[in-house]
Amino acid sequence: MKYYLYALVVFLLDQAAKWVIVKRIPLGEERSVIGDFFIITSHRNRGAAFGILQNQRWFFIIITLAVVIGILWYIRKTIREGKGLLSFALSLLLGGALGNFLDRALFGEVVDFLQFTFDFSLFGKDIYYVYPIFNIADSAIVVGVILIFLESLLTWRKEKKGATHEHKSDLT
Repeated sequence: MKYYLYALVVFLLDQAAKWVIVKRIPLGEERSVIGDFFIITSHRNRGAAFGILQNQRWFFIIITLAVVIGILWYIRKTIREGKGLLSFALSLLLGGALGNFLDRALFGEVVDFLQFTFDFSLFGKDIYYVYPIFNIADSAIVVGVILIFLESLLTWRKEKKGATHEHKSDLT
């Protein structure tokens, strides 16, 4: 049950932050948090990550419904199997997916507001890169995917270690 609570917390934080942005910052306006590096801005995205597949609202709604159903099924399975890290990762995915789903379903676009700009020199070359604007739901999804990858690596390592021990015992 706690994993559904984690998803709810992600969803509520995401929706509350988006509500504040919509109500307090006019579209396109920017507010510096840490100089030019971290800026809160009011932006809308009618596509997916990095602005791809613009104006494909129904595609995203259908895909997200399928993904949410899959996550709900898989999270129940991982809870029963006692896979805490994987269950937590899935709860982050669920909360993030639902946060962006609600925006798309109600408004046809997602509210994005976190912007990072990287401006530095590396090996004598000036680097200037503005990372695509994102939101809390996007962050939760990315962290969830990273945790799933980490869990997969840990499981693979454990299975490999177990296989090595089995192989050694077969030799004796």
